[in-house]
Amino acid sequence: MRLPTSMALCLLAGTLSSAYPAPQDEPVSTTTLPDGATTTLPVSPATDTAVASDQLAELANFAQDLVNSTLEETSSKQKRGGCTLKNLAVRREWGSLSKSERKAYTKAVLCLQSKQAKTPSSLIPGAKSRFDDWVGTHINQTLTIHYTGTFLAWHRYFTWQYEQALRNECGYTGYQPYWDWAKTAVTGMENSPILDGSDTSMSGNGAHIPNQGGIVLGGNGLPELPLPAGTGGGCITSGPFKNMTVNLGPVSLALPGGLTEANGDGFSWNPRCLKRDLTTEINRRFANASSIVHLVLKSKNIWDFQMTMQGVPGSGDIGVHGGGHYSMGGDPGRDVFVSPGDPLFYLHHGMIDRTWWIWQMLDQRTRTGAAGISGTGTFLDSPPSPNTTLNTMVDLGYAAGPPQAMRDLMSTTDGPFCYIYV
Repeated sequence: MRLPTSMALCLLAGTLSSAYPAPQDEPVSTTTLPDGATTTLPVSPATDTAVASDQLAELANFAQDLVNSTLEETSSKQKRGGCTLKNLAVRREWGSLSKSERKAYTKAVLCLQSKQAKTPSSLIPGAKSRFDDWVGTHINQTLTIHYTGTFLAWHRYFTWQYEQALRNECGYTGYQPYWDWAKTAVTGMENSPILDGSDTSMSGNGAHIPNQGGIVLGGNGLPELPLPAGTGGGCITSGPFKNMTVNLGPVSLALPGGLTEANGDGFSWNPRCLKRDLTTEINRRFANASSIVHLVLKSKNIWDFQMTMQGVPGSGDIGVHGGGHYSMGGDPGRDVFVSPGDPLFYLHHGMIDRTWWIWQMLDQRTRTGAAGISGTGTFLDSPPSPNTTLNTMVDLGYAAGPPQAMRDLMSTTDGPFCYIYV
């Protein structure tokens, strides 16, 4: 299964429109929580990234306060089912974890990579481990989970089930951490706790390959978008995943020099090292604090939110979603099909989910219901397919189950979920 070139280029095309209107007097709105407390929120995104970082913190704090207040209110009325303040899981940013907590997480990931795959070899011969079950599922469903109505909810459920596997199959006692792109945009990726290459990181950069050409997206009727190569490019050299083997793919791997590499449908066994090409310039260009806050405050409906997040084809914007993937670079980081083959994927999608959660909490009733879904079941509705609804089922194949209806995946404190972000 290979992504048609036109679709791949639609997915990846664009450059970020860098100028957002600056707020004049830091306008704010006043909101009342269910417990009667009031808070003020920014209404216009700041172009200054330091100010935008403060705005993002305010928005995240509001989301936390709203969930806590709502759980307190519903618990006091004894109307809520399984999710309470007592069993609420808290997902945290990688740098806020202790060193022992970081090591416990990477140890669990390595454990998952050591366990036997559940996917039948007749279906995906290259799936050798439980970790590969997730990669194979993502490859198999790529064209029905990107630029579709299930994009956000599918990845929410996917990441949560991965977290459950770490906990239930590998003894991990924490929760899924996230990668805050706004922080690495300030520090530089290689200088951050998440990617400094230490034994308490998610491993760092790949070995430096000199004179790499840039990455070229677009074409086939869309404007070409040149992206810079990073400071690595080769196999990662240190940290917990320095000896990791990538088994599946590539399917549509963007390479320096404007080339693309594929290994058929990506399902055969193709063992190779994990490569990264960390590119702080892309992080700062597409996934800084200003771009995150702009996404949250300027998206008035779910269609605008999810399209801006992924990058509107031909608009010159690859969004924070593409910004994160192309910031990590390498193989399989630059392959939209095989990207879960890099363990950093799950921290990236933790931040995707956190950003959606913050946005949802600004209009909780609307954005966690039917009006919080838009799109069909196929990539950019090609070929045409039915609209996604609250009754649409999400199935993770051999990675995890059971299948869930969209209605159960819209809130992080309903359905199978009970978690928030701090």
